[in-house]
Amino acid sequence: MPFRNLSSDPEQVYFCEGIAEEIIISLGKVPDLQVVARASSFALREKNLGIPEAGRQLNATVILEGAVRKIGKQLRITAELIDTQSGINLWSGRFDRQIEDIFAVQDEIAQSITAALRVKLGSLQMRNISMVQTTNVNAYDYYIRGRRLLSQFSKQSVLYAQQMFDKAISEDDNYALAYSGLADCYAYLYLYDMSTQQNLQLAQQLSLRAIEIDPLLARGHVSRGVAFSLENKYEDSEAAFERAISLDPQLFDAWYWYARVCFVQGKLEKAAHLFETANRVQPEDFQSALLAGQVYADLGLTQKAVEARKRGVAIAEHYLSLNPGDARGYYLGANGLMALGETDKSLQWLQRALTLDPDDAMLLYNAGCIFALAGDQEKAFSTLERAVGAGLKQKGWFENDSNLDSLRSDPRFHALLEKMATVAP
Repeated sequence: MPFRNLSSDPEQVYFCEGIAEEIIISLGKVPDLQVVARASSFALREKNLGIPEAGRQLNATVILEGAVRKIGKQLRITAELIDTQSGINLWSGRFDRQIEDIFAVQDEIAQSITAALRVKLGSLQMRNISMVQTTNVNAYDYYIRGRRLLSQFSKQSVLYAQQMFDKAISEDDNYALAYSGLADCYAYLYLYDMSTQQNLQLAQQLSLRAIEIDPLLARGHVSRGVAFSLENKYEDSEAAFERAISLDPQLFDAWYWYARVCFVQGKLEKAAHLFETANRVQPEDFQSALLAGQVYADLGLTQKAVEARKRGVAIAEHYLSLNPGDARGYYLGANGLMALGETDKSLQWLQRALTLDPDDAMLLYNAGCIFALAGDQEKAFSTLERAVGAGLKQKGWFENDSNLDSLRSDPRFHALLEKMATVAP
C-alpha cells in the first residue's frame, strides 16, 4: 500500500509513495511472489479500508503498509507485513536514517519481507532487489514521478514525464533508469505525435546510453528493443526483448512490448503467447488480456478469444472502479465489449474516454476500431483521420488489425495508409 505521509509538508506524499513503489518493483522481480500492481493498491489510498477488506478487493493474502516522517534530512520509516485473513503481524520494522540512506532502507525492507515469507532468492534476483541505480535522492524523486506519468500513456502525461526524466538526469547523469525512461518518452512521441528524425535518434541514443551505464538493466534492454522497432529492425528488437526477459523474467514491459512488435509483423501465434505471459506476470493488467483476445480471434480460436476478452473487460472494470479518470481503461475495455457483442455498454465506455481525452491519437485510433466493429464506417473514418492528423503513425497496426477489416476496401483506407510512415509497434 502507499506509505502514509506523517510529515507536515504535503509535497512529501510523492516521496512516500515512491518508497512503496520501489519496494513493489523490487518484490515483483522475485519469481515466487505475486505482487499486486501499484495502480490497484494505490487506488485504495483514500478508502480507509480495513486489512481484511483491502485484501479481499486486491485478492492479496498479505499486505505491507507503512508510514514516513521526514524532518530536514532525518527519516523515520515504519513498516509492517500483515496477514489479511488472520490479522497477524508477520514482520515489522522501524528505520531511523538520514535521507541519503533511503535506498538501503528500501532494499532492507524488501529483503526482510522475502525472509518473512520464506522465499529463497537466486543470485540474480538478489541483485535485482539490492541494486541501487542512484544515490541522489532528488534524481530518484524525479524518476518515480516520471515513470508514473509515462504509465498513463497519453501525450500530455508523456510530455510531463519527459521533464521529470530530464531533471533526474540533471541531478545524476549516470542514472540508467532515467535514460531508459526518457528513451521511452521519445519513442512514444515518434509513434503518436511527430515521426521526426530527432525523436527517433533520441530514442536510440538514450536507450543505448542506459545499457552502456548498466548492461544488466532489463528495462534498458526493453527501451532498446522498442527503439529498434521504430526502424523496423525486428531481429535486433526481438533480441533486445529476449535479453531483457533473461535478466528479469518478471518484467511486464518486456513481455508486453515484445508481443506488440510480434503483432505488427503478423506473428500472431507468438504474439498471443507473449500477451498471455505478460498477463500472467501482471494479472491486474487489462491491456495484455484484451489484446490476447483479439489475437486469438484473428487465429480463429473463438473460445479462447471470448475467455481472454471477458477476463480483460473484468480487469478493466475493476481497475476503472478505482481509477475512473483513466481514458485508456475505458477505450480498450470498450473494444473488448464491442467484440463481445455488448454494443451499448461499449459505446458508453468509449464516450467516457472521448470526454476525458478527446484529442489523444491513440484513443482516436481505438475509437475508429470500435466504430468499425459497430458497422459505422463514417464515424470510423472520421476518428481514424483525426488520429493520423494528431500524429499517429502506426502503419503496422493499420495493416494487421482485424478490427479494421470492414474498412479495407474503401479508398479512404488506402489514403490513410499513404499518409503514414512505415513504423511500429
